[in-house]
Amino acid sequence: MLLCIPTVKLFGFQQRRTIRSLAKRFNFNGQSPTESQAQASLDKECIDFLPWLEKIAGSKITNTLSIGKSVHGRALFASKVIHAGDCILKVPFNAQITPDELPPDIRVSLTDEVGNIGKLAALLMIEKKTGQNSRWVPYISRLPQPTEMHSTAFTQHLPNVIEGPALENFMYAYALVGSRAWETSKGISLIPFADFMNHNGLSASIVLSDEDKQLSEVTADRNYNLGDEVLIRYGEFSNATLMLDFGFTLPYNIHDEVQIHMDVPNDDPLRHMKLGLLQSHYTRSVKDISIFHSSCDTFTIKEVKSSKGKGKGLPQSLRAFARLLCCTSSQELNDLSKEAEQNDGRLARLPFKDERREFEAHKVILSHINRLIEDHSACIKEMEESKCYFVSQRFAVRRQMARDLLFGELRVLKSAAEWLNYYCTTLYSAP
Repeated sequence: MLLCIPTVKLFGFQQRRTIRSLAKRFNFNGQSPTESQAQASLDKECIDFLPWLEKIAGSKITNTLSIGKSVHGRALFASKVIHAGDCILKVPFNAQITPDELPPDIRVSLTDEVGNIGKLAALLMIEKKTGQNSRWVPYISRLPQPTEMHSTAFTQHLPNVIEGPALENFMYAYALVGSRAWETSKGISLIPFADFMNHNGLSASIVLSDEDKQLSEVTADRNYNLGDEVLIRYGEFSNATLMLDFGFTLPYNIHDEVQIHMDVPNDDPLRHMKLGLLQSHYTRSVKDISIFHSSCDTFTIKEVKSSKGKGKGLPQSLRAFARLLCCTSSQELNDLSKEAEQNDGRLARLPFKDERREFEAHKVILSHINRLIEDHSACIKEMEESKCYFVSQRFAVRRQMARDLLFGELRVLKSAAEWLNYYCTTLYSAP
């Protein structure tokens, strides 16, 4: 399954399968796989899929890829040797499904709040109800069933015109579309065949649209041998995003991150003044989730690669917020405001000149992170100690996703704590 690049967040419903190269599946003895071995992995249910799509497209889609089965479902495999830089598939726009195909009367009834993702979901429902008379039936019949989907997010952006039993069907269609939609010149599109490709967060291969040629294409970022699974990158997503939106996690995800929530305490005598300063001073773009907003602020920390490094991964906005929290007088706050006005307008971005005050501010962050470490560790321990018998496959998948999420976030939190400890030690040795 796929996600468009650049990434488009389609109301929280995006599902992807995990990455795994199946080269070993075709190379048990360390020798080059034969064509017969590669053919053994082919998805027999999809033998006629590519010819059908190429008939709709009126052109060749690929001569290097075949639809097969991996341990995570359908995938695309190299049917011949592929070299880095080779264009491995081309899907014309006329072989893609877009909201433009909605009947005019349905399109008018759907408000702008529904958005293209909702319109495409409505189209999918219509085509599914059409059954064998739908020209997209070979594609629709091969979409995942509800029991095969593990995304944990549910959207609130549902059209009011859909009620009762139809609502459940719409949510299923919404999840399907969100899990496979790409951003194109037409807004969003479902791209049959291309959405069988699985994800590798380290891959440089992405789906690109060529407006001049009126098609979407993928170029290989590395060499593939016969029988190798061909992978692309959906985006640089943490396990939290993958689990919530896509329905899978990675055992080790280099893009893991943790959201930190911090408040200006209600009993802080300078609370209103601090909130006023946060609201009056310059903040970053609304696309930056590390901005200040009201009394509860959210910051995203990434893994800090070195405890002795510059702390890349700890946002400056989080450190600034901690400095603000540590202020105990109106004079201190006024000084921070003047300092901001003399620089770029952002509050408390410079370290305190008093190293003791800088130490106290970072200790606030460290204390908060240590509590999160304790919470994550307790959850992991409870999960490992719990005994579950007669567990369904669906439950087992979600349990593993929870483990991957907790362990990934714990790794990030520990790296941040290690850096903060080192930073505080270099600033001031507490008695």
